Amino acid sequence: MADLPAPTAGEPLDAQWQRVRARLRVSFGDAAFNSWLKPVVLADEGLAQDGDVHLAVPTRFMRDWVANHYSERLREIWRLENAAVRRVVIHVRPTGATQAPQAKVAAANEAMPAVPRVMTSDRGAPAMQVREMDDVERELSAPLDPRFTFDSFITGKSNELARAAALRVAESPTVTYNPLFLYGGVGLGKTHLMHAIGWHIRQRFPERRVVYLSAEKFMYQFIRALRFKDTMAFKEQFRSVDVLMIDDIQFIAGKESTQEEFFHTFNALCDQNRQIIVSGDRSPSDLEGIEERMRSRLGWGLVADIHPTDFELRLSILQAKAEKNGLTNIPQDVLEFLARRITSNVRELEGALNRISAYASLVGKPVTVASAQEVLQDLLRANDRKVTIEEIQKRVAEHYSIRFADMHSPRRARAVARPRQVAMYLAKQLTSRSLPEIGRKFGGRDHTTVMHAVRKIEELREIDAAFAEDIDLLRRKLES
Repeated sequence: MADLPAPTAGEPLDAQWQRVRARLRVSFGDAAFNSWLKPVVLADEGLAQDGDVHLAVPTRFMRDWVANHYSERLREIWRLENAAVRRVVIHVRPTGATQAPQAKVAAANEAMPAVPRVMTSDRGAPAMQVREMDDVERELSAPLDPRFTFDSFITGKSNELARAAALRVAESPTVTYNPLFLYGGVGLGKTHLMHAIGWHIRQRFPERRVVYLSAEKFMYQFIRALRFKDTMAFKEQFRSVDVLMIDDIQFIAGKESTQEEFFHTFNALCDQNRQIIVSGDRSPSDLEGIEERMRSRLGWGLVADIHPTDFELRLSILQAKAEKNGLTNIPQDVLEFLARRITSNVRELEGALNRISAYASLVGKPVTVASAQEVLQDLLRANDRKVTIEEIQKRVAEHYSIRFADMHSPRRARAVARPRQVAMYLAKQLTSRSLPEIGRKFGGRDHTTVMHAVRKIEELREIDAAFAEDIDLLRRKLES
């Protein structure tokens, strides 16, 4: 080690601290010193009567890192300078008005705003009372839509598990499922549930810092941090949140650097017992282009899927929407017509209702099934796209890695028979063909064979969650 001046009795503490810093640079090298030890400053308390020397850093993350990796060596070097030093205490304190981004995070950590703000619903009535977002939330989080709450989420058999899991996470004072992973097709309610979780936590636990953003925005934030050589601030910001919600995780498929950073952020938050909620268009195990270790982490907690809506749920959604918006001029038979014909997703369903309402308002004519058909011609054509039995057979054969010819062959080996039963089941669900017609498409089989296949698949769906998930994935692919 380079020779350094010996300590002088009674000299100012600042002078001792400068020599401590010089020794630290020699001990750990320039890279580690500049990254972690250079921001450390002597705190106002200095050296207390009890032998504690007080230092300060701009962020909570930096405090934890320095305490875990350098505190023992800091104490040893301080004792070489001043034998009265017994212990080193590190505080989190912003370094002044012109703070670095990390310090801004620390400032928000130390003083979370407590002033509540009244949110209003889309009818103007007070809906919930939540605190204003702090600086970190404003910088990182996308805005939450006040329409998307648990009260406005219509529940049916296809989404009841996902809603129950989301509500449990939002109401729990401790971390229950980590992560909560919600998945399903486009427009089925994943984003609605994530916004509802955010609103509920901000209302129920105002001290918690909640950040909601898309995986795309997470990637752009990370790229920006790399560009401006500010990755420390990026890491500190995301590691300082209490609830992190990432929407559409499939967007970072194939983006290795972003996945790497998200992996470390995920682990850091889990280690600190912070809540993570993620959504995607398929289950973690089916996410293509996502690293195996990341898929494994995403499946750690609770995985809840949202199935395509059935007729009853679609009708309930339309009735609730019409009542909420005061659309008393939409007859029940028109609502039923929409629920039967528009099956793709809830967004298109609500969009169709809005178009019909606008038509009635602007043209001044009563809404009927005939007028609805006229106004929604393009939408109805899109939803009337017919899935053929041949398409189903090809997709199922690809999924289970069997030959297309096996769909028609007399082979009865289980590896072939089960996929064939799945294809028969989907043909019954997704086409208007009769059982005898379906049987003929599968090598001239009898309609009773198709009936047996449908019953068998329904039984397996009830007892085997993984199998049911497989069937739903195939159905979504065929319908998209």
